[in-house]
Amino acid sequence: MRIGQGFDAHTFAQDRPLILGGVRILADYGLAGHSDADVVLHALCDALLGASGHGDLGRRFPDTDPAHADRDSREFVRETSAMVAGDGWSVANADLTVVAQKPKLAPFIPDMEAVIAAELGIGEERVNVKATTSERMGWTGRGEGIAALAMVLLKPAAQAP
Repeated sequence: MRIGQGFDAHTFAQDRPLILGGVRILADYGLAGHSDADVVLHALCDALLGASGHGDLGRRFPDTDPAHADRDSREFVRETSAMVAGDGWSVANADLTVVAQKPKLAPFIPDMEAVIAAELGIGEERVNVKATTSERMGWTGRGEGIAALAMVLLKPAAQAP
């Protein structure tokens, strides 16, 4: 078994859609970034890459590469999970936390879990997404952006779930 953890954070930006966990969130703002700036999926990719020993998101999908401009982060998850599977690993479970003062995310969490499970090719019961605030402390608490943390457990692909 291998454990990986990931973290990502982006500031808010106007005139961009807000995408979290592969789900479009109704908001008047989005997140600044080279791709679609989905902090949830970026943290997930970093956790997968870390657990499998393949570096990090910036090395695999650098923001200096124009091919990644406005790219859907679900593609990053697909490519990363295919790399992990190619090494003989499968995802036992994924646990993610979104840190955001705004917007309220509870109504969107089931959809995020469904998207993440589908992209990883695992059952929804093996994906957990939760949201929290930072109680108005720090940059997330002041509503300047959103952060996400992810943990994944990989198991040899031959093992049952």
